[in-house]
This record gives sequence, C-alpha cells and structure tokens, in this order.
Amino acid sequence: MSAPRRARPTTRARLRASPSPGGVDVPRAEQAGRPARTGARGGPPFARRAGWVVAAAFVLVACSAGGVPAASPTSVATASPAATTPAGPAPSPPTLPLAGRTVVLDPGHNGGNGTARAAVTRQVPDGRGGTKACNTTGTSTDAGYTEHAFAWDLAGRVRARLTAAGARVVLTRPSDDGVGPCVDERGRAGQAAGADLMVSLHADGAAAGGSGFHVAYSNPPLNPAQSGPALTLAGDLRDALVAGGFRVSDYIGRDGLSPRADLGGLNFATVPAALVECANMRNAREAALVSGADGRERYATAIAAGIQHFLTP
Repeated sequence: MSAPRRARPTTRARLRASPSPGGVDVPRAEQAGRPARTGARGGPPFARRAGWVVAAAFVLVACSAGGVPAASPTSVATASPAATTPAGPAPSPPTLPLAGRTVVLDPGHNGGNGTARAAVTRQVPDGRGGTKACNTTGTSTDAGYTEHAFAWDLAGRVRARLTAAGARVVLTRPSDDGVGPCVDERGRAGQAAGADLMVSLHADGAAAGGSGFHVAYSNPPLNPAQSGPALTLAGDLRDALVAGGFRVSDYIGRDGLSPRADLGGLNFATVPAALVECANMRNAREAALVSGADGRERYATAIAAGIQHFLTP
C-alpha cells in the first residue's frame, strides 16, 4: 500500500483593515461680497462643487471609525512549513492630505461669559482704530440651546476630521466653561500658532423668519491675506456648505458671503480667516438642525471639506 499523499499547505494572506478616520485695492466684485476668481482656482460661485464631493467623502471615511488612517495593506505567503519566502520591504504609509498644515478653529463665545459681565464688556481694540466689547454671551435657541455650546461641539467635530486628514489643529479656547478670550486675542490666534488659516464658528440670532448660513470676511481688507486668500477661503466654505445641502442666508449678505468691517476676530488676522454663521438659531427649523447631533455632524463634514479644499486646491 503506497504511502498516503501529504496534503499541500495552503497559503494564508494577512489582511489589514482599510484606513479608518478618527488699505488694499479690491476688485468691484469682491467689494460687493463676491470673490473674484481667476486662474486655475477660478470660476463662478458654486462652480467648484465637484471638489466638495471628493473632500467631503474623505472626511466622512476618515472619521467613520474614529481613527487615523493606517499603512497600506501588505501580504506574506508561506511556501512550505520548512521554507518561508522573505517578505519585501513594507510600502511607505500614504501621505495624509493635510500633513504639515496647521488650522486654528475659533469656537465663538464661551460658557462663562454670561456670569463675567465686567470682563466681557471691557473695551478692546477692534482692529480698525476703534474699540468694542471684549466678547459677548452669544445667542441661543428658544428652547435654550446656547451658541457657545453649539460652537464648542462643532469645533470638536471639525477638529476630529482635520486631525484624521493629518492637520495640526489649535483651538482658541480650551473648554466651554471659561471666559473669553477677547476678540482681539482671537483675531491674532492664527499668526500666533503659525497657522495656514483660521475659521471662526458661530450661529446667528436674527429674526425668526430669516434662515440660512453666511460666511463673513474682513472688508475693506487691511492686509494681503484679507484682500485675496481670505476671500477664497470664504468662498470655499460657502461652496462646501451648499454642497452639503445647506441654504445660503436669505436675510444677510449675498450668495452666502458677508463682507464685514466690525469683526475684530477677523480684522486682526494676518492669515486667511473667515467666520461661519451656520444657521439662525431663532428660526424653528434651523434651531432643530443645530440642536441635533446629526445636524452638527453635517455642518462639521461640510466645514472640514471646505478647509481641506482651500489647503489642497
């Protein structure tokens, strides 16, 4: 009887999980609140929405599991129990799209402002030769959900997406139970951190009939960053929010953009800076949107996509 045939060993591949997330002259169009677009990044408003699909898709995938993308998959084959074929060198980890970039997020107001009236009402420079209050308490929905809590929660969600994409993210306040900082300090935060840009996060408190978001930028511009790059950043944020299904404001600004001279948090910036008023908290439909975690996730995804598009044109 012949010896039984020895079974051939099977080859087993190691699988790894896919990456998981975790004065200056201004063109007439810009003076009207519409950034003039030329060159490779040009085009009429909303014309670059295809980029938001790509950028938003990245931040959605990057954060779906709450981690940082891992290295590319590799496999090792076993030739036989006695002889193993050496594996080649592992491929280099992929470069994250925002690696080496620094972003400052400025969550509006602060939870302790309401009980520190003397501190928040003291006058500070407004960046245009005048003064204004250090800060304010912000607004709230009719049900009592506060703007400072919304801005703080939103900042954490945006930070998670940007960090997963490789960015270093700096916040202008460490918690939601402090006081300030004042608007002039917030305005200088971008250059103090050596940041590529700064985005201030807010929600509005207008008449209940008004709805929609708007993105503010400093105008007339006070430096080169405000006269050009800040307009592009504002437009990128506007376009990303529109691509995310949000409506532009029907009560302030034009095409979702609002030029402002009175915002110290923008006037002091020497890096590209913009302020997003995500919604009108006094509007019943939008109050429900900002009060829910799902709504804040949508805002965070859109804002992170706009920032990423600005930094990776």
